[in-house]
Amino acid sequence: MVDVGTSGVRASVVHPDSTVEHTCYEQVLPSSPSPGLIEFDAGALAAAALDVAHACAAAAGPVSAVGIANQRASTIVWDRATGEPVGPGIGWQDLRTAGTCLLMQAEGLRLAPNASATKISYLLDTYDYGRERDLLFGTVDTWLVWHLSRGAAHVTDATNAGVTGLVTPDGARWSTRVCDALRIPEAMLPSIVDSSGEVARAVALAGAPPITGIAGDQQASLIGQGCTRPGTAKVTFGTGGMLDVCVGERPAFEVRGEGGCFPIAAWRRRGRITWGIEAIMLSAGTCVEWLRDDLGLIASAAESEEIAASVADAGGVVFVPALLGLGTPHWDFGARGSLFGLTRGSGRAEVVRAVLEGVAQRGADLLDAAEADAGRGVEALRMDGGMSANGVFVQAVANACGRPVEVSPVLEATTLGAAYLAGMSAGLWADEDDVAAAWRPRAIVEPTARLDRDRWRDAVNRASGWIPELSSLQF
Repeated sequence: MVDVGTSGVRASVVHPDSTVEHTCYEQVLPSSPSPGLIEFDAGALAAAALDVAHACAAAAGPVSAVGIANQRASTIVWDRATGEPVGPGIGWQDLRTAGTCLLMQAEGLRLAPNASATKISYLLDTYDYGRERDLLFGTVDTWLVWHLSRGAAHVTDATNAGVTGLVTPDGARWSTRVCDALRIPEAMLPSIVDSSGEVARAVALAGAPPITGIAGDQQASLIGQGCTRPGTAKVTFGTGGMLDVCVGERPAFEVRGEGGCFPIAAWRRRGRITWGIEAIMLSAGTCVEWLRDDLGLIASAAESEEIAASVADAGGVVFVPALLGLGTPHWDFGARGSLFGLTRGSGRAEVVRAVLEGVAQRGADLLDAAEADAGRGVEALRMDGGMSANGVFVQAVANACGRPVEVSPVLEATTLGAAYLAGMSAGLWADEDDVAAAWRPRAIVEPTARLDRDRWRDAVNRASGWIPELSSLQF
């Protein structure tokens, strides 16, 4: 499988016993030319994906099928004839189109700046205002399938299509209304296909194995952690934080539930969508990177655990991780990151611990919202992502949520999810129940205390509405 995340591309071989072997990785970092803008080099991303896929396949031998997991809603527009991107890839966290979203809101369309829709419009307005060129759009999965199939397939799966802001509520087709409002030619959009099922041959790889699995990273993580039965839930703490619950049938709300969660296509197999709901944190691992890269309080992300563990608590310091605003349940893009309760005795360790606990508190916010919108409780929360390697943080999540946390046996469960989707089509796993039965957590962390949720809510209220113009954005 090929997994494309925020900082690079990883290829792994997964065996039928769910063992991950022969992993290759290549770093491809995004850039931020100004605050709120996140761009990446789509050509370098594709080249890195092919490099690691070739290296991994060479080390492991022939593969039965190829699966792809990718960061969702990151947007690429390229020339159909030349295959060259017209401009930079725009990352999902990029906020340059927040103003466009406000304009669309006034016209009755509620679009999120993190979705692909307004990013496509921006790229077209910048590089093809007259809509005269023969261009194609794709999220990262589409871009990789295009390269692996050498231009033979222009597709996306239901999980990636569903978070572009361009699909109809049933997830079946592109929305003509939204396309017309943003002047997006429907001819440039990929075909929507199953998440599990053959879509093309990867002729760029030795033996041209079939591409039989595609999923956005969060849905792949949900499946990779065995959450294929209604009521099971996982949270991924990467750059951002995403909590997903498998619910089975489509939720009753069309766009967003009262708790601030969204309906998502968890996967589509044999033409049928299994639905979930998703709660979103805009800044998670980003906050640890801020400690390292901008404040210089830690030398590495891993060091945050040791430093935080050197004190029993945060000494009354509370951090609200709103560096890019607040997602579920508040959806306040004008909120800003805040530190409260600082005294002359507050040191590096207290601040680092407060940052970890603040992200954990936001995780509890996501769980509360998801349970409300799902209409059911979650007995235990499964966890993956880079921050799941931090023991202090995992314990803080258990304490904030007040229930056990089951830690994924692999740091990035997207790997297994993409493999399960590809493998079900190839006959390596029978069905979703077979996938659920394969779940084996690396550790189960029980809550030992409860973080102060009342003080936390007060801190969030104080951090909200810092930039009123952005706080007014609704979708």
